[in-house]
This record gives sequence, C-alpha cells and structure tokens, in this order.
Amino acid sequence: MPEPPVQAPVATPLTTPTYPISGFFIAASSRDSANSQKLSDIKTFGGDTVITFGTALQPVSQKTLPRDCLIDGKSCATVVAGPLKINRYFTFLDGSHWGPSILRCPGDRSVVNNGLTFAVLLIPNEGQGCTSTNGSYDVVVAGGSAANASDQYSSLASAATKLKMKYFAGLPAPAKRADIRYLPDLSYTRTLAIFTERFLQYQSQENDLPGLAGFYHHTEIPLADSPTYDSVLALYASQNQLIHRILPDRQAVVSPYIEARLGKASSSPQEAGVAVRKIAQTSNGVVLNIAIQDGMGTGKGGAFSSSEANSPVDPSSAAAVGKGSWASKYVAPNRDYFAAAAAGVAGTSAVLWANVEGMTPASNTSSCGDGFRGLTTKARLDRQLKQVVNAQKIVSYMWDSFFNCAGKGTALKDQLEAGLKTPILTDVTFRPDTGQIQVAGFNLQGSSVKVRWTTAEGHPQLKVLKASGTNAGYGLQHGLNPGLEMISIGVGKTTIETGSTYSLTVTNGWGGTAPQFFSSLG
Repeated sequence: MPEPPVQAPVATPLTTPTYPISGFFIAASSRDSANSQKLSDIKTFGGDTVITFGTALQPVSQKTLPRDCLIDGKSCATVVAGPLKINRYFTFLDGSHWGPSILRCPGDRSVVNNGLTFAVLLIPNEGQGCTSTNGSYDVVVAGGSAANASDQYSSLASAATKLKMKYFAGLPAPAKRADIRYLPDLSYTRTLAIFTERFLQYQSQENDLPGLAGFYHHTEIPLADSPTYDSVLALYASQNQLIHRILPDRQAVVSPYIEARLGKASSSPQEAGVAVRKIAQTSNGVVLNIAIQDGMGTGKGGAFSSSEANSPVDPSSAAAVGKGSWASKYVAPNRDYFAAAAAGVAGTSAVLWANVEGMTPASNTSSCGDGFRGLTTKARLDRQLKQVVNAQKIVSYMWDSFFNCAGKGTALKDQLEAGLKTPILTDVTFRPDTGQIQVAGFNLQGSSVKVRWTTAEGHPQLKVLKASGTNAGYGLQHGLNPGLEMISIGVGKTTIETGSTYSLTVTNGWGGTAPQFFSSLG
C-alpha cells in the first residue's frame, strides 16, 4: 500500500523542548568556581535541582584519627579531651572547611595544621547542652579539607541561590555494621543525633539561603515490607524531626531502591507500596520526597512493557541477571512498582519522585565512575522514563560520573542534547468503536501521527493525521508527572481484533520522530 504524505504538524507556537529529568546527584567541589560552573551547566541542560550524598560519622580508634590533626605536635583529639573521660572517637571527613559556628561548646576547637583544617567537637554521652552528666564524652574530628578550600555546603547553597536552583545537602549517616553490611551501626545513635543537630544548626546559621532546599538521607534501603529495616525508618524519623525543628521550611529527599530480581530478596509491587507508605510516615512534619531508584543501572529493576514480558532482556541488564526474558528475570516491571508507590504515598505529605539511574549494570571496561558501571544511551534512558509516569519529579544518578563523562563513547549529556526534540511516548490507547487514539508522553507539541492497523476483516489501514491539539496539563490533571502531555487523533470508526498489533509513529512540531510504537488491543 503506498504511504500517504505525512501532514505537517499543527501550526501552533512551540515552547522549548525539555528532557524530563530535572535533577541530578552531584559531587561537591571544594572550589566555588567549580560548583558554580557545574550548577550553571545543569541549569543550561534543563535541571533545577542538585543533590549531594552524605558522609558517614565513622567510629575510629584513637590511633586511626587523622594524622594531620595536631595541636602543638599532639593529637588534636587528645588535646581537646584533656582530663575528660572519652568513650569513643569518630571522624566525619566530608572534605569541607567548617566555619567557626560549628564550635558550639567551650571545649570544641578549630585546628589548622599542615595545610589542612579540622573541627574537633566534644559530644556529651548524657544530659543536655555541653556538659555530660556522667562525665563521659565522645570526640568527633570533622572536615579534613585544605585550609584554603571553601565550605562546600555554603558554596553550593550560594551557587544554587544565584541560579534560582534547589540544593539538597547530604545528611550525616551512620557507618554500616561489620556483621550485616546493609544495615546501619546503631551503637552510637545518641552521638549521631547530637552531631546531626549540630550539623543542621550550622546550616541554619551559615547557609540559610533560598538555594538550600533541604537535605538528603544518605542511608538507603530497598522497598521491602520487612522489620529488618525498622532501624533505618527510625533514623529517617529522627533526622526529619530535627530538620523540622531547626529548619522547618526545608524538605528532605530519600532514595529507596527497587529489588525486583527473581531469586533474590525481591518484593512485589504491593509490598513495595506498603514499604513506601512506611517511609512516608517518617516525615515528622517535613515534606519528604521519596525518589525511588529504578534499578536499571544496577540490574535490580526492569523497564519493560507487558507486551515485552516474554522478550529477551536488553544486553545491559543481561550483564547483571543473565540472558532470558524480562518475565523470567523480574517479578514485575518498574511501572507496576511506581503505580503501587503512588498509591502508597496517597493521603500522606510525602511526594513521589523517581531516581532514574543514568548508567548500566556491570562493566569493567568503563573509564567513568568507579569502572563497575557502564555508560548508557539515550534510547535506554527513554525506556526507563516510560516506566515512571507516576513520579512528580524525575532525578538521576549521576551527573559527574556518567552524564558528563564520555569514556569511550559520547557523553550521555551530549546524547540527550542531540536528541532533545525527540518525543517520548509513555502510553497509547486505541478505541476502534470511536476511532479515537490518545497518546501520552513528553514533547508532543505540534505532532502528526502515522497509524497502521489491520481491520477485523483483514484490511490493512494506514493514516497520517494531525493531532487535534496538545493537552499540556495532562500530567497535572491526572496526578502524574507534570511534564506529561496528551494528544488525540481521530482515525474514524473501525474494527480491530482483540490482541491484534497496531503501530504509531509520532513526529512533533520540532521535527523530532519517536521510535515506532507497537501495542496490541485489549
């Protein structure tokens, strides 16, 4: 059958095309210029949010304290402790240059030695304030930056403020247990809580800028409805309570991960929905943004449609789970987990985000990141985005290691910029009885659609039609991602067998054409 010419897209004013990812995990720099440039690059790309990881409050022995933290040639911890009874020693080596307001108690000291700067704090083991009622203290050595380095928190908050962006700073985190590596060490909960309080008080005094949008919970857990992770939920609740008390207008971000691999400690979408609700209930007055990791960068989650369930997993996922069909490797597609998560946060103050992983599973050849993850492609990232339509915001890991690194190919950022005008289709519905086709997705303005199907009588059909306008508010109207749009096409009443396949090719007003979309009726 000869193809009819593609009709020109609807002649309506077009806005600038955007990519749906608007936030990125980043590494902080000790230089103001580097932080400012990084955030400027992200804003130019279309991002408005950056998130940094936290640092562990790490138990150490007196012998393993930083060797450069010396006062008159003696260990800074020993000098600060003086005659006091010391229970335990800790480091918080975040590489930041802490200002004087972190020194809240008479015994706290700022130390500069051998070109490095530290803050040495005394944490009372009992009682309130600076004096321990039992005479026992813990010592925390924080910082470890070059003496001429910037305070990374202030640097990023200032840069975000100037660019009208949002910065979420990583919170102090407990170290991992030695016996069960995926659980936190809770043997020093009080010390962690007091240090977190001082951390937040410091941010309140030094960095209370509009760009400081809130804080990131560094400790991660899977979306599992299990009492195993109750200790982490308690940690979230404690730190959220402190945020709400000290900086009540700030938000928090937490990023649990999907574990959907069959044969592993996986959860069903229903169990994940319960787990999300438990996380939401730790908010304690804080707006808690739950950015679920989609697992496509680690192999723990699968981005596939129901029609692809029996198709082979993509080669990148196969590197983690082995060859086989999607349905033979995963409990359910990511879309089901995000739908369950949306139901889980309903009625709470929490907000569902997605953390779309911007890398591929195992790779020992990549020169980006730690070398154990591979560079992904725009096509694969687009596939991931189709699964997270329930998320109110989409962020990604990680700008420095993967989006902005070319390795042996083209940097992901450059791939996305080159393909920015391409539509991304997330859902299609075909009503033969009315002849209406509705297409949801991103960057659909001014689209025309080529549709192929075969009638129940066996007659091939091909039509190329203009969309009857774009509903730019579709996502907001349906509680989905606010960037989602909807277009409608009328092909006229027709017939099509249940289970029969039809296809669409969408070309938007910028001239971008999405990969051919196949679906089946019913």
